[in-house]
Amino acid sequence: MVDDYPKNLLALEAVLNSSEYNLVSARSGEEALKCVLKQDFAVILLDVQMPGLDGFETAKLIKEREKSKYISIIFITAISQTTEHVLRGYSLGAVDYIFKPFHPETLKMKVQEFVKIYQNHDRMKLQSDLRRQSELQVVNEQLERTTFDLRKNEALARVIGETLLDTIITFDVHGYILSVNPAVKDMFGYSMEELLGQYVINLLPEVKYNNEESTPLQMKALRDSEGKLLEAIAFHKNEGAFPVDIQIGEATIDDEHIYVLSIRDITTRKKADSEKKQQYTILEKLVEKRTQKLMIANEQLRKEIEERKKIEEDLRLSQEHFYKIFESSPCLIEIRSLTDGRYINVNPIWLNNTGYNYKEVMHQNSPILHLTADSINEEIHSLETQKSIKNAKIQYQTKSGEVREGLLSTEIIEIQGETCILRVITDITESVRLENEMARLDRLNLIGVMAAGIAHEIRNPMTTVRGFLELSKDDPEHLSIKYIDLMLAELNRANSIITEYLNLAKNKVSYKTPQLLNPIIEALYPLIQAEALRTGKTILLQLNECPELFLDEKEISQLILNLSLNGLDAMESGGILIIKTYMEDQEVVLEVHDEGCGIKTELLQEIGTPFFTTKDTGTGLGLAICYSIANRHNAVIDLKTSEQGTAFFIRFNQQEKISLINQQTGNSRSK
Repeated sequence: MVDDYPKNLLALEAVLNSSEYNLVSARSGEEALKCVLKQDFAVILLDVQMPGLDGFETAKLIKEREKSKYISIIFITAISQTTEHVLRGYSLGAVDYIFKPFHPETLKMKVQEFVKIYQNHDRMKLQSDLRRQSELQVVNEQLERTTFDLRKNEALARVIGETLLDTIITFDVHGYILSVNPAVKDMFGYSMEELLGQYVINLLPEVKYNNEESTPLQMKALRDSEGKLLEAIAFHKNEGAFPVDIQIGEATIDDEHIYVLSIRDITTRKKADSEKKQQYTILEKLVEKRTQKLMIANEQLRKEIEERKKIEEDLRLSQEHFYKIFESSPCLIEIRSLTDGRYINVNPIWLNNTGYNYKEVMHQNSPILHLTADSINEEIHSLETQKSIKNAKIQYQTKSGEVREGLLSTEIIEIQGETCILRVITDITESVRLENEMARLDRLNLIGVMAAGIAHEIRNPMTTVRGFLELSKDDPEHLSIKYIDLMLAELNRANSIITEYLNLAKNKVSYKTPQLLNPIIEALYPLIQAEALRTGKTILLQLNECPELFLDEKEISQLILNLSLNGLDAMESGGILIIKTYMEDQEVVLEVHDEGCGIKTELLQEIGTPFFTTKDTGTGLGLAICYSIANRHNAVIDLKTSEQGTAFFIRFNQQEKISLINQQTGNSRSK
């Protein structure tokens, strides 16, 4: 047993193990040759595919040696199953050519028979030596044995033909079939008897010679292709044409040429080849498609690289622009780290306005400007907050201790992977000073305008008191309690007018407190009424219940007086000025409505502009101050005007109250 795989040898040993003979294993052709030199063998089971000497080469060397040329050789293979390999095996003297997987019992029977042949051969030699004197008898016995052996060999050849999957056909020189093996039934659908004497062309109508196109079978060309493996088209009795591989061999018996034709069905192989070709085509298309995608991706990558270069260039230009803006901006700009509060950079205006030099500021972790916030903004001091702030009114302190006004805007930025805060302060110290001066001038103008009405209102109660005092001077007994109460009432009225007048004239510090709007209006009513009575007009109050607001009483009083006096000035004698308060859409609304001639459409866009006025003696500051006061109270002013009059609406947002309550709560906790 010769095989390069130990597992195959072990399997053969298990199948062929018998007490009638000894089994010898070899794992290569070389080892097999050594064994043949040392021992005699009845039969050799030889694997075809082996490293080094393959089965065919090993068999050839065995047959070339005189002593071993008669050893029966059976080829066993799982790979070399083509007709070409089978014929080559038989041409090297093999008695059988078995394909794996094989039938164990059949193989064992074959081996046993070959062992018996060998044993018989040895026995014959022994008998020949012992019976030399009876040569005739020995010859007869040998003839009988030879006949018996021939019959056995014929039977074995028949078994081999019957067990082959390939169809084996023998035909004469004219192409008529002499014999077929049983495999023809499965391959062609004919019985063996049906084909005997038939023309071989009926089974093989077309053959490919030299890998050319299929052509009709020609006997001469077929005979000339002896030993070649050709592809042909075979014809099944019921199922039609199918592809086959054929190989032809020639034998001469008594000067008669007999041809042996081996036919193998390659339908499965062709189908597999077709599937492989189809898969190759699909794979080729996939490769082409993938290549196109890669080309598109490469183009996109090229565009992305160009885009990134453009972005990098834009970023560089942007950085240059930022640096120029940073250096030349009239605003104070500082950049601080959000991680540790460290000052990273400040611009020249920042240094100029604050009085610090660059070395004093850089890498300081604690705040330098000591920002203080307007009451509406709560988180200006905190570096931890990442909320953006837009134009929050703040105060900051310079190195000399001067407190200046500013508008703060912040933005979170990233510099070289570090999160930072960018703070921009627009210095509005001069603007605030001018605004305060404008308010003071407007207040003085308002005082001057109201002076005549106030004088008239004070003179009336003074005249009453003086009359009663002169009467009591002549007759003190006629000064009753009733007259005294009347004089006190007139004096109290004059005192309230003078008090409101003086409050309006004072420069008080702006301070908001939670209070109701209606009492402020009621306190101003005597002043407004005095001006109205002086010009023959009427004041009506329509005050509804409203929630508390955070108000600066002085500024709200100035706003109400400005709007009321403007309304009185816009009306003729006999007109009515209405002051209302009410709730609308969660807002507290203050409405001042007059019965004047209205405001011209082309002048509406100028309303609220400083120094714009339609009066001959006006300053143009009144409405501008009103808009400024409303803005500080988070309120909005709008108006409606027509030929029947004008109404100003001041809408106070309730969020102002909520934010201030939260601010005060936070301040109280921090304290």
